[in-house]
Amino acid sequence: MGSTNLSRDAASIISISLEGILYGFSVFMFLGTIYALTLNHRIQAINYPSLVVALLLLILSTAHIVVNIIRTGDGLVKYRDTFSGGPEAFFSDVSQVTYLTKNILYVIQTLLADGVLIYRCYVVWQSTWIIILLCMLWCSVLLTGICATYISSQVRSNFFGGDLAPWVEAFLVLTIISNLLSSGLLAYRIWAIERNVSTVRTTKSTMMPILRALMDSAILYSAFLFPGLICFLTSNIGGIVVLDMAMPIMSIAFYMVLIRIAINRNCPLSTIPRITSGNEQGNPPHYHVEPLQIHVSQITHNDSTSVYGTGTEEGLTICKS
Repeated sequence: MGSTNLSRDAASIISISLEGILYGFSVFMFLGTIYALTLNHRIQAINYPSLVVALLLLILSTAHIVVNIIRTGDGLVKYRDTFSGGPEAFFSDVSQVTYLTKNILYVIQTLLADGVLIYRCYVVWQSTWIIILLCMLWCSVLLTGICATYISSQVRSNFFGGDLAPWVEAFLVLTIISNLLSSGLLAYRIWAIERNVSTVRTTKSTMMPILRALMDSAILYSAFLFPGLICFLTSNIGGIVVLDMAMPIMSIAFYMVLIRIAINRNCPLSTIPRITSGNEQGNPPHYHVEPLQIHVSQITHNDSTSVYGTGTEEGLTICKS
């Protein structure tokens, strides 16, 4: 089913080449992320959780490409003449330690990226039911990843057949659903709050660049997962190439959002509307417009009231609608 002229050893060479190119770009994005997160910030004001996640993504993607290089060298050089069946058989053996290791790294990075996305949804939505749904999807991804890795350790060949393929396909489907659902919920919530506060805001500051970055990262990651899923469904060896490329793509998508948020946070606003009440003096509410330098933006949302808060070193400006 779905035969292809691409041999497994040729696929391995293509895979490591393309992953290397994307990995180099992800390292560049990582350096940009570190610069954006630490630019004009005191030690106490640096977002350390984001720094830790960015560093973990770099470590995981680095470990993955190193293991992939070792696996390629083993199949094409070290065991070329000693492994029964040659390089083709070596790369078909999914029970190899190097193959299992890089799959474990892929599962861990997927869980980390999805976990960060779910946490963002929790911060923005503050809804128990939405978080329960997303956590159930996250646990499903974890379960299918563990099962696929365990079955890989028990079989020696027939990558697209037997009991392994359904678990890999389920893992990819759940990952795509989790990514699109989390990103969609997060984007919708930001758009809704931005629409509510736009009526009382007098500045040009907007969260739309962050919204576009979130959607771009979700589309970028899903654009790699969909071809991978199709390749596995059609038993096409290209699926292995796509999944290896997905490792640095995950990091790049995460760095895109962090850089966009950091840039948006560091941009100063010219004026911020401050709403005060004149009821104590018998006068209607009026606005005082003051120039402020913005360092942190925070958004909260209640059932009946939308709140847009902008934190500064001097205090907090609140606009309600």
